[in-house]
Amino acid sequence: LTSYCHRLQHDMYFLTSNSRLNEQVVDKIILQLNRVYPQILTNAEAEKFRNPKASLHTRLSDLIKHLQKKGDRHCQEFYRALQINAEQLYNDLPSRKILSPVFFLACFSVAAGFALFWYCCNSDTKVIGRARRILGFSPIIIGRHVRNICMLYLEDVSRN
Repeated sequence: LTSYCHRLQHDMYFLTSNSRLNEQVVDKIILQLNRVYPQILTNAEAEKFRNPKASLHTRLSDLIKHLQKKGDRHCQEFYRALQINAEQLYNDLPSRKILSPVFFLACFSVAAGFALFWYCCNSDTKVIGRARRILGFSPIIIGRHVRNICMLYLEDVSRN
């Protein structure tokens, strides 16, 4: 699984670009990290990141870098504060839009299954012979039970 620090690195450009976060939201996040979780941001650190003399972009970038240096728990609490104070932005984060590898594997498996089914159901006898050869030599790719069922189906189709 991806760490919160890695996710925050991935989301940093998104969070700091195009004024997605305004002064009020950034201040709320900083105050939450300071008041609710004083071990995450001390009073001095909170004052530093709330300093109006520095630009919002700089303060936010510095805050994110500071949290990444402190570790995964600190980054996780930043995400929690972001979700509480800017839920729509939290839901739009690039790291939340990435689909898991399992999803892609499942989609590929379904597509491969349909392709194999279509290939085997073709009425051309040459295709059935080739499919039988492919299935016969694929014990590693396809489980033994699935391969045996497919082979029995092909033998039945070729008899008809």
